[in-house]
Amino acid sequence: MERVKMAEAESLETAAEHERILREIESTDTACIGPTLRSVYDGEEHGRFMEKLETRIRNHDREIEKMCNFHYQGFVDSITELLKVRGEAQKLKNQVTDTNRKLQHEGKELVIAMEELKQCRLQQRNISATVDKLMLCLPVLEMYSKLRDQMKTKRHYPALKTLEHLEHTYLPQVSHYRFCKVMVDNIPKLREEIKDVSMSDLKDFLESIRKHSDKIGETAMKQAQQQRNLDNIILQQPRIGSKRKSKKEAYTIFDTEIESTSPKSEQDSGILDVEDEEDDEEVPGAQDLVDFSPVYRCLHIYSVLGARETFENYYRKQRRKQARLVLQPPSNMHETLDGYRKYFNQIVGFFVVEDHILHTTQGLVNRAYIDELWEMALSKTIAALRTHSSYCSDPNLVLDLKNLIVLFADTLQVYGFPVNQLFDMLLEIRDQYSETLLKKWSGIFRNILDSDNYSPIPVTSEEMYKKVIGQFPFQDAELEKQPFPKKFPFSEFVPKVYNQIKEFIYACLKFSEDLHLSSTEVDDMIRKSTNLLLTRTLSNSLQNVIKRKNIGLTELVQIIINTTHLEKSCKYLEEFITNITNVLPETVHTTKLYGTTTFKDARHAAEEEIYTNLNQKIDQFLQLADYDWMTGDLGSKASDYLVDLIAFLRSTFAVFTHLPGKVAQTACMSACKHLATSLMQLLLEAEVRQLTLGALQQFNLDVRECEQFARSGPVPGFQEDTLQLAFIDLRQRLLSQLAFLGKQKLNFIGKTHPRKKFSLLTVHEKEVW
Repeated sequence: MERVKMAEAESLETAAEHERILREIESTDTACIGPTLRSVYDGEEHGRFMEKLETRIRNHDREIEKMCNFHYQGFVDSITELLKVRGEAQKLKNQVTDTNRKLQHEGKELVIAMEELKQCRLQQRNISATVDKLMLCLPVLEMYSKLRDQMKTKRHYPALKTLEHLEHTYLPQVSHYRFCKVMVDNIPKLREEIKDVSMSDLKDFLESIRKHSDKIGETAMKQAQQQRNLDNIILQQPRIGSKRKSKKEAYTIFDTEIESTSPKSEQDSGILDVEDEEDDEEVPGAQDLVDFSPVYRCLHIYSVLGARETFENYYRKQRRKQARLVLQPPSNMHETLDGYRKYFNQIVGFFVVEDHILHTTQGLVNRAYIDELWEMALSKTIAALRTHSSYCSDPNLVLDLKNLIVLFADTLQVYGFPVNQLFDMLLEIRDQYSETLLKKWSGIFRNILDSDNYSPIPVTSEEMYKKVIGQFPFQDAELEKQPFPKKFPFSEFVPKVYNQIKEFIYACLKFSEDLHLSSTEVDDMIRKSTNLLLTRTLSNSLQNVIKRKNIGLTELVQIIINTTHLEKSCKYLEEFITNITNVLPETVHTTKLYGTTTFKDARHAAEEEIYTNLNQKIDQFLQLADYDWMTGDLGSKASDYLVDLIAFLRSTFAVFTHLPGKVAQTACMSACKHLATSLMQLLLEAEVRQLTLGALQQFNLDVRECEQFARSGPVPGFQEDTLQLAFIDLRQRLLSQLAFLGKQKLNFIGKTHPRKKFSLLTVHEKEVW
C-alpha cells in the first residue's frame, strides 16, 4: 500500500509540474522557452508530458473553432457591404481623375507663372542675403588685403596691429564662413611670419652694427677730440660771451663720411649713408648714423605678441657674443697704431650703440647689464693692452698709443662709463715708455760717443761761438776775451748729450699730458726717469766708451774734461725741469737729480783707466829694456827705451793741462810709482844672479833720468821733491848694490895691491863710488 501511495504522490507531483510548464509555455515569449523545455527533457516523464501537451492543444483547437463559428455571419455581411462600396469608390475615382485632368490642363500656365515667381522671389532673397553677407565680408577682405600689403612692404608693426583688429573685430562677425576659418587658421602662421621677418631684420641690423662699429666709434672719438681741442682753446683764450660755443657746436667742426657697404636698403641695413658735412653743420651722432628702427620694430612686435622677455634675452645674448668678438684683439695689433685705433673704434662703437639703446628703449637693456658688459670689456681691454704694448719697442708708438688710450677713455667717459682703471693702466705703460725711451737714448748716446772726435770744439767766428753757447750753458770770461780762432775745453759730445737729455725730458713730459696728474706727480715722474737716464743709460754708455780696448789717453783726458762740464750743467737741468713743471726744487718730496754722481763715477772710471793705460804704456816700454847684467862696459847715457818712455810721459802730461789739478798730479804720481816699482822688479828679478859694476852704472844712469824727469815738474802743483819720493826706494836699493859691489872690488884690490887700491879704480868707478 505504501508503494501505491508513494507512486500516486509522485504522479500527482509530476502532473502538477507538467501543468506549471504548460502554463509557462503559454505565457512566456517564444525566445525564452528554451530553459523550460530543457527541464522537460532533463526529467524522466517525457512521454507523459507529450501526452499532456497533445491534450492541451486539442482543447485550444476546440475553443478556436467555437469562436469562429460564433462570428461567421457578421463576417459574411461585412464582405457583402465591402463589395458594394468598391463599385462606388471606382466611380468616385473616375470623377476625381477627370476633374484632375481638367484642372491640370487649366492651371498649367498658372503653375509655370508661379514657378517663375517662385524663382524670382528666391533669387531676390538670395541676392539680398548675399549683399548683406558681402557687406560683412568686405571689411574682412579689405583688412586682410591691407595686412598682405603691409607685410609685403615690410611694415611689420602696422601689419601686426591690422592683424589684431582683423582677429578680434572683423572675423568674429563672419566666423561661420569657410574662408574666415582659413583666415583664422592662418593667423598664428602670420604672427610667426611677422616674428620671423622682424627677427631677420634684427639679425641684419646686428650684423650691420658689428661691421660698422668702427665707423661709429671713429665718429664718437673724433667728436671727443674736437671737444677737447675746443676746451683747450677756450682755456687759452679769454672768454667772450658773444663768441662762446656750446658742446653741440663743437661737434660740428669735423667732417664725417660713412658709406654703407650692405646691399640691403637703408632701413634694413641699420646704417645710413652720411655725406660730407660742411664745417658749420652739425656732425651726426650715433642716432643719426644708425637706423635703430629694426630694433624698435622688433621690440614692439615681440611686446605685442607677449614675447618681450624672449626678445630681450635674445638681444642681450647676441650683443654679448658681439662684445666678445669686438674685445678679441688681432694678433698683430701691436705692430701699428692703426691696429690699436681700429680696436678702440670697435669698442667705442659698441658701447655708443648700447648707450643709445639704453636711453631710447624701456627695459631692453638696463644699467646693470651695461655695467656688466663694461666691466668685462674693461678687464679684457686692459689685459690686451698690457700684452700687446709689452711687444712695442718704439717710444713714438707707445706715446701715440697713450694719446689714443686717453682719447678712448675720454670718449667713453662722456657716455658715463668709469675709466679710472684705464688711467691706472697708463701709469703702468708709463714705466714701459720710460724703458723704451732709455733703450732709444742708449743708442743715441752710443752714436754720439762713437762719432765724437774727443777734441776741443774749435770756433772761428762769433756766430759759431754763440751757437755752441746756445746749445750748452758754458761761461768762461777768459775764453770770451781770447781772439778767434779759439777752442772750447770740451768736445762736441757735451752739447749733444746735454740737448739729448733735454729732449728726453720733453719726451717724458709728453707722456704725462692729459693723464690728470698733478704738477708734483709730473715733476716726480720726469725726475725719476731722468735719473734713470743719467745713472743707468748715460752712465753705461760712458763706461763702455771708457772700457773700450782701443781708447787712448787723449780720449780719456777729454772724457774727464767733458764729464766735468756736464756735471756742472746739472743745476741747469734742474732749472729746466722746474720751469716746465712749475714745481720748485724746495718743494717737499721733490726728487733730486743724480747727474752729479753719474758724471763723477764716469770721471773716476776714466781716471782709473788713465792710470791703468799709463801703467800699460810704461810696461810696454819696459818690455824693450835689455840690460846685460854681466857687462864690464861703463855706459855714459840713459837707455834708449827709457829716454823714449820719458819723452812719452812728458808729451802725455802736457795734454793734462785742462784736467783738474788733482787728477793730473795723481796720474803723474801713479806713473812714477809704477815706473819705480817696475825698475825695482827688473833689478830684483830671480834671473839676475850676478851683477857687474858696469851694469849697475847703466841702471844708475836710467834712474837718474827718472829722477831728473821728476824734478822737472811735468805736472804743476807738486811741492818740491814730492814727485822724487816715488823713486826713493829704488835709489836706496841701487846705492846699496853699488856700495856692496864697490866694497868687494876694493877688498880684492887691497889684497893684491894694498897701497894702490884706490889708484887702480877707473875714473867711472871712482865717480860711482
